[in-house]
Amino acid sequence: MNEISASLGLAGELIAAGDARLAAIVGLSLRVSLTATLLSCVLGMPLGALLSVGRFPGRRTLIVLTNGFMGLPPVVVGLIVYLLLSRAGPLGSFGLLFTPAAMIVAQTVLITPIIAALTRQVIEDEWREYREQLRSLGARRVRVARTLLWNARFSLTTAALAGFGRAIAEVGAVMIVGGNIDGVTRVMTTTIALETSKGDLPLALALGAILIGVVLAINTGAYLFKQWAERRWG
Repeated sequence: MNEISASLGLAGELIAAGDARLAAIVGLSLRVSLTATLLSCVLGMPLGALLSVGRFPGRRTLIVLTNGFMGLPPVVVGLIVYLLLSRAGPLGSFGLLFTPAAMIVAQTVLITPIIAALTRQVIEDEWREYREQLRSLGARRVRVARTLLWNARFSLTTAALAGFGRAIAEVGAVMIVGGNIDGVTRVMTTTIALETSKGDLPLALALGAILIGVVLAINTGAYLFKQWAERRWG
């Protein structure tokens, strides 16, 4: 018990002192996960909208695959991206393996299905409500998808937050493709895993507290912004 109390105290000191190593790890984590979330929104939201309003061969199969891929095991995603980016892989010439870029790719692959599936559910609700109105205007499917995405933009923050939460809490994929290299690709989750196994509890506890704080802060900020924006622009 004394050891845990001492570790908690040291963790608090690291946070209060603004430890440089701690700040670098947190900064890299946020850059990687926020970038991956942005890319996944760009890819996943239009896909989800088109799956909602589109009618094309293989649509149902694509919906089933999208829903199924929401539960993709991170280590499997990491393995696939590793094979693609390794020297023997088709993208090996870009030299992305064991870099933050590889971690962004892995997280993007992991969370795009989540954002696409959640977007499809939101847009389907919008489509049912405005279907007759949009049809009477003669809007094409792509334009309908864009219109519904804009109309549901505040509701879609939930999909983006779900993707971000999965990305920043992920360990397996980023460890495989990033290599957990100190000062280069070591993020909060991989550092917590490593330092706990080494018995360095203060650093692990400090990062754990910051990780929880970051997730809560971003979710709270997004919620407050959504409430403000809905009141202002409806």
